[in-house]
Amino acid sequence: MRKPVIFVFLLFLAAISNAQISFNTGNAEFDADLNKINVNAKLDFGAFKTDLNLSYNISEKKIDYLSVSMKMEPAEIYLALELSKISGKPVDDVVEIYKVHKNKGWGYIAKQLGIKPGSPEFHELKGNIKNKGSKGKNKGAQGKGKKK
Repeated sequence: MRKPVIFVFLLFLAAISNAQISFNTGNAEFDADLNKINVNAKLDFGAFKTDLNLSYNISEKKIDYLSVSMKMEPAEIYLALELSKISGKPVDDVVEIYKVHKNKGWGYIAKQLGIKPGSPEFHELKGNIKNKGSKGKNKGAQGKGKKK
């Protein structure tokens, strides 16, 4: 009984690790962080939606629309919300630019929103993505032994 369970688990891990997406940001580390967000979000999409709802005041219905109708990956939804926040433009404007230029990648989309590579806004975006991508790692180590 254990062997089939282990086999299925290993198959699942292989599928997740091979499901790397090129977000075309122009930065390999940035793309890797987005892939981490994607993997974590797909493990518990309900919790991911709740987090976005609370963090960005976006309805879960809108998140479902972006996921199902627009076929956006979870990390793309998160990235669109971050770009909206940093650029000061409504998320619907970001999604419109995405629809027209998604084949050019997220780096191009960010530029269309006034977020240029190397700018303070771009560094803020990268930092937020990196922090979000690293959430969920070493959960057991968090909160143990507060240092002063």
